[in-house]
Amino acid sequence: MTTACFIDPRTDAHSWPDHVEHAGRRQAIARRLEESGALARLDVRQPLPATDEQLLTVHTPEVLDLLAQAERERRPLFYDPDTYIVPGSNLAARLSAGAAIQAVDAVLSGGADNALAAMRPPGHHALPGQPMGFCLLANVALAARHARQTWGLQRILIVDYDVHHGNGTQDIFYSEPEVLFVSLHRWPFYPGTGSLEEIGFAAGAGATVNVPLPPGQGDAAYAAIFEQVVWPLARRFAPELILASVGFDAHWADPLGGQLLTLSGYDHLARELIRMAGALCGGRIVFVLEGGYHLPALAQGVLDLALALLGDPPGGDPLPLPEDLRRRAARLPPPDEVIARVRRLHGL
Repeated sequence: MTTACFIDPRTDAHSWPDHVEHAGRRQAIARRLEESGALARLDVRQPLPATDEQLLTVHTPEVLDLLAQAERERRPLFYDPDTYIVPGSNLAARLSAGAAIQAVDAVLSGGADNALAAMRPPGHHALPGQPMGFCLLANVALAARHARQTWGLQRILIVDYDVHHGNGTQDIFYSEPEVLFVSLHRWPFYPGTGSLEEIGFAAGAGATVNVPLPPGQGDAAYAAIFEQVVWPLARRFAPELILASVGFDAHWADPLGGQLLTLSGYDHLARELIRMAGALCGGRIVFVLEGGYHLPALAQGVLDLALALLGDPPGGDPLPLPEDLRRRAARLPPPDEVIARVRRLHGL
């Protein structure tokens, strides 16, 4: 099994003191991959920065100009209270987007069985005309657009299980039936989008599927949604490629999330998507990192993901759910009503 892996220290130049999305995220992942021995088993590739031509398939020229401004003026700026741009951000963002695009190339060309872009900054909040929510460029959306335009794919499934709704990815493909976007996220929560009723527009109606979850949901809830919603959708859609936006901020220890997924729960979801790709599209799957701000959980989660892609069996969970959170989770009602409403709305 050949797993192409993109992780690049040049992205460390995009960092800001005391911000949760910082260079230490990549460094923690790289250390864990190396000390485990997994890094030596991966086909580690150095990404090329995404070109203007590639970026303009999704973004406006104003976004590219904005990213170049801090580099040109050699000064940092905050685009919004959450999203910073420093002189090193332009290259880092282009590398992150380029890695997602080149991961698709690796898989569709047959040069790799599957791929992992463990890059930063993340991308699923970035809109065509603006950065947002730590995200500068829409990495997964750019990868999907590339698969459509360069490789001619007609059916691409994007599954987003970051704790936050992938509003940027949704917005970009809201009218396009060729891209099925499925998002599991806490709701109501930042960025305020992702309600059940957001299902797509015009020809894309039905190709956006949101599964908004209350806080405190854990492994059983997410597994049930995969079984009862994601699998039936995928079988009906018959994708030619699966792209996964993976955020480890739904982990119980994450400082931002408020959900109760464990590393074992994350591992199950990843393996379900790998199994789905094997059953439906010849194993063609690319995982792209989004959020995750508890460094031990993030680093171990990415390692588990790499091992799953390499075909290794599941390992143990070094960060099991504490007993008090386990009791709290047991008192919460399962998301049966949400699942039932999604299934009715989308004819499952």
